[in-house]
Amino acid sequence: MLKAMIAGEENAEVLAELSKGLLRNKMPELRGALEGRTTVHHRFLLQELMDHLEFVEGKMLRLEEEIAKRMHPFDDAIRRLRQIPGVDRITAWGLIAEIGVNMDQFGDSRHLASWAGLCPGNHESAGKRKSGRTRKGSAWLRRCLCQAAWAVSTKKNNYLSAQFRRVAARRGVKKATIATAHTLLVIAFHILKAPVEYRDLGGDYFDRLHPETLKHKLVKRLEALGLKVTVEPMAQTA
Repeated sequence: MLKAMIAGEENAEVLAELSKGLLRNKMPELRGALEGRTTVHHRFLLQELMDHLEFVEGKMLRLEEEIAKRMHPFDDAIRRLRQIPGVDRITAWGLIAEIGVNMDQFGDSRHLASWAGLCPGNHESAGKRKSGRTRKGSAWLRRCLCQAAWAVSTKKNNYLSAQFRRVAARRGVKKATIATAHTLLVIAFHILKAPVEYRDLGGDYFDRLHPETLKHKLVKRLEALGLKVTVEPMAQTA
């Protein structure tokens, strides 16, 4: 659409038809947004912005190609890391760049999480816990894992997204992000150390872990709506 506007197209209907993906779900609103007067000055500025965008995208593409070449010896580790929900190629590159593939240097996952700054703080005074804030640790690794944690929060039917929502409901989104980032790092540690393939515990893991607690909670919620609830086991099929 931007390239068509730069070329001189002003018909909102024609411009809207060039849209793709989710934009096509809001065609009336899109046509309204594209109505207006585009001057030569506007087209000049759009062309400048488009040139800069293409320059940056081209530089990013060249950098990614170079990183991919340098990461080639670790292709198997990258493949296994990308099996983790929320971990894409860039995240896998970041993990390997920051912690390597030899996990013996950390001893165990707790030492790695501590080094990364993804463990709760332990600030105590006179026997009283003052703060549970995490320390700074590795800023690059922390950022990489928090982005992955945020990405997995939008997914469904996997253990990590279930954990994120479970923690977020009780302690808020920020703490859920850190908790999920910590879990991602622990999973990555074991995948790289063994080495093993990733196996997801499932989105219903916490429900299966404490089924009676879940049943009690759901019954209480229905009763709060004024409903009488009778719970019976399903008949076993042959």
